[in-house]
Amino acid sequence: MKLVILDRDGVINFDSDAYIKNPDEWRPIPGSLDAIARLTQSGYHVVVATNQSGVGRGLFEMATLNAIHDKMHRAVERAGGRIDAVFFCPHAEDANCGCRKPKPGLLEEIGRRFNTNLKGVPCVGDSQRDLDAAAAVGALPMLVLTGKGEATRRENRMPPGTLVFRDLAAAVKSLAACRT
Repeated sequence: MKLVILDRDGVINFDSDAYIKNPDEWRPIPGSLDAIARLTQSGYHVVVATNQSGVGRGLFEMATLNAIHDKMHRAVERAGGRIDAVFFCPHAEDANCGCRKPKPGLLEEIGRRFNTNLKGVPCVGDSQRDLDAAAAVGALPMLVLTGKGEATRRENRMPPGTLVFRDLAAAVKSLAACRT
């Protein structure tokens, strides 16, 4: 099975230090929807893995998070793509749960649900926690320089073997070149 795991904020859509708290605040990064369509058309199962502590902090309700994800799904479908599943951690950082990235629980759950080993699975994120979670399960960490990506690269703590790309479109173009 061809699987790719994407972070949401800063990879697919513009991020906000004040959180994406409603569907109107969810705005795709140029090229990201077409990149997901290209993955879909290349036979990939596209899964989103995202920390959404705004739920745990009481900034928005689950119904709002579902509405944001519905908007994302519809936008991707209009571009000709598909997101097969969205996995999220709703907990605030102080909850010390196992599913909040950089812990690997969210990605491990994806592996269980899709009945696949995540070794070498491309895992695209813009933050250190995305890269660390990917490395913890043996996935291939891929950093995009959108969102928090530039700051993450400057910190220079990336796991060995991390690939770096301008944005999701460039990362997907690289994957397509490697898989042909």
